[in-house]
Amino acid sequence: MNSGVVLALVAYAVYAWGDGFIKSAGGALSVFEIGFFNVLFAGIFLLFLKPGGERWHGFWRMGRPWAVHARAVSGLAAGICSVYAFTTIPLAETYALIFLAPIFVTLLSVVLLRESVGPWRWFAVAMGFAGVLLVVRPGFRTLELGHLAALAVAFLAACTIILMRSLAEEKQTTMLGMLIAYGLVFNGLAAAATSSFQLPGWRLMLFLMAAGLCTAGGHRLQLLATRRSPANLIAPTHYSQILWAVVIGAAFFGEYPDWISLVGMAVVAASGLLTLVRERIRLGVVRWNPFARNRL
Repeated sequence: MNSGVVLALVAYAVYAWGDGFIKSAGGALSVFEIGFFNVLFAGIFLLFLKPGGERWHGFWRMGRPWAVHARAVSGLAAGICSVYAFTTIPLAETYALIFLAPIFVTLLSVVLLRESVGPWRWFAVAMGFAGVLLVVRPGFRTLELGHLAALAVAFLAACTIILMRSLAEEKQTTMLGMLIAYGLVFNGLAAAATSSFQLPGWRLMLFLMAAGLCTAGGHRLQLLATRRSPANLIAPTHYSQILWAVVIGAAFFGEYPDWISLVGMAVVAASGLLTLVRERIRLGVVRWNPFARNRL
């Protein structure tokens, strides 16, 4: 098997275990406290896992400040929503909704980038939403705020992908540094304002450290994977997280999705893969970019 694909599979497994650690902290800490410590420990580990050839010194110097700040804000909001989703609804259902991101990329590409979309991509959009209906089943099951939070993560992830098209020249340390700065400041202030902020116990602290390590380690493995294999080979490995979500949810949280939910997850994954295979989401092609200095 291609080494880049193997690294990507390991990266997404690491991410999934990190999400499991975050879920284990639910109920004991507020969303903002979990977010603060996750960003803190991820940032500490990332100090030692920075991309080769880059330095953290001067990470705040950027070529496209509005796009960098917008990417940091979307990442911050996605992080908060994902913590809420992971701690309130089953892991597998959270991933199924988050995997709608390629569908939102298609819709945003039409609205913001004025791209033409073929029938296969529209079919994938319809297929993805049908899969979500099978997983969530509104009207037959209680729709919780966690489901809406996971859906928001998918939309914000799509916004990040669109933004990243204009940030190809920015340093990884700049984008990561700003994301960490936003996460620490906002989550810290929000946690202090909305709850009696206190240090977690040692066991919970270990879980949060493990979550941060998984976030940083997964990011580094993902970067290594993209250097060894083309994006169209690596992107489909993202959907391996559904398998990890089912395993982790069943083994540690007593979450057993029924067969209808499993079919829905498979449909959502298939719709995302169809989008990737047919169109490859054209991450490097920008016809009209609202964040560019000179609009096309």
